[in-house]
Amino acid sequence: MDVSEAFWNSSLEELKQGYIREPEYFVCLLCGKRTEMGVIYPVGSVYYDAEKFMRKHIEGSHHSVFDYLIGLDKKLTGLTEHQNSLLQLFHQGKSDNEIQQEMGIGSSSTIRNHRFVLKEKERQSKVFLVLMELLKEKDQHAPTIVNVHTTAKMIDDRYNVTQDEVEKVLKKYFPEGTEGALTTFSMKEKYKLIVLREIAKRFVRDTVYTEKEVNQILIAVFDDHVTLRRYLIEYGFLDRKSDGSQYWLKE
Repeated sequence: MDVSEAFWNSSLEELKQGYIREPEYFVCLLCGKRTEMGVIYPVGSVYYDAEKFMRKHIEGSHHSVFDYLIGLDKKLTGLTEHQNSLLQLFHQGKSDNEIQQEMGIGSSSTIRNHRFVLKEKERQSKVFLVLMELLKEKDQHAPTIVNVHTTAKMIDDRYNVTQDEVEKVLKKYFPEGTEGALTTFSMKEKYKLIVLREIAKRFVRDTVYTEKEVNQILIAVFDDHVTLRRYLIEYGFLDRKSDGSQYWLKE
């Protein structure tokens, strides 16, 4: 299971803590980093067990689960930019008066109204979650929709992909199997997303690559490795330093 699948399939409690427990590992839901049970991890002169070290990792690499979630694309959070800003200030522990001054909002009563709206959104979300859980028990005809990767950009109908579509596209464009070469990259944007997600699996998490190493991996997939590299970055599968000296798997 990749990071995005684990993220979307986790419970609210697991999302709040930012990691899940597997038989032998603790896995970060935000980046996929693993810590092995029974192993002691040193941080300076202090030693941590696997779970405590995972918490240190989230704090050090992501600041907090809140910081990570609030930074997701607004189509994943459902928040407006204004609501996003308010939540960040609330999380910082600022008073309504301080927020009113910082955001230039008319009065502190306006802030209280925004709090009410957000509380309503929370209540609606709880009801909706329960409705969807109950629906799963009855809707036998619903197709399996592939989860959007959490680092996705420009989320729209291109991400409306079923598991059946994924299998058909991969079979068509990787006739020798997904470990083999890609026949063409001239296809619908929706199909490109499917193909790019599969290609991203060739990169190892927590590994930093040079541009030459990235190119070597992509040339084995398709001759036009430059286009593949650009698309992997544009769609949020890979990230890189501004000077192109280092690349890494983003999801």
